[in-house]
Amino acid sequence: MKKYAVITGGTKGIGLALVDKFIIEGFHVITCARKRDDLDLLNGKYSDSIDVFEANLEIKEEVLAFSSFIKNISKEIHVIVNNAGVFLPGKIMEEPDENFEKQMALNLNAVYYLSKSLSSNLINKESYIANICSTASFMAYENGGSYSISKFAVLGLTKVLREEMKSREIAVSAIMPGATYTNSWEGTELPIERFMKATDVVNAIWLGYDSRKTAVLEEIVLRPVMGDL
Repeated sequence: MKKYAVITGGTKGIGLALVDKFIIEGFHVITCARKRDDLDLLNGKYSDSIDVFEANLEIKEEVLAFSSFIKNISKEIHVIVNNAGVFLPGKIMEEPDENFEKQMALNLNAVYYLSKSLSSNLINKESYIANICSTASFMAYENGGSYSISKFAVLGLTKVLREEMKSREIAVSAIMPGATYTNSWEGTELPIERFMKATDVVNAIWLGYDSRKTAVLEEIVLRPVMGDL
């Protein structure tokens, strides 16, 4: 039986590494991103193993449109990885209000609306949900601003979702990576050895999926070997 994995933000960074991993493991992946060119490249690479959808998940209507697209492909969803997100550094008292609104819309609201919309398509005793949180989900740091607020909220959402899914025996994980080398760090003067790889985060998510029937990895914290930045 074909298995379906929904991965948001699948064209770059951790999302792209997730797409690679789940397709290698035999899944059919359904993903979204904002840029059509990036989606077309991904579609050209995997063709029969992927479906792509152009969407700005900051907008509720586009989240729900993506959900409808998914449901038209398959009535059963085996994996959801809420990966799409944005980081805008700043301080609460100094950052523009738009930073708060944008990060809450994408980092939190999109996770809420998509998970809720697809809940009836999850399979009891089989499906798995992983939400990409952050070490900023449990510890505030200078210049974290609204990003940290949004990630604290996603961790809270994930905890609630975990409780609600217990009766269906569906595992839910909060993935909390520290500094991971992705596009957002390009151009940094810091040595690459100080960062985790996107594949490190992917391996943790795969472990959560692989263990889902007997053990729930409720909260997975990952940091670079030498500590976070």
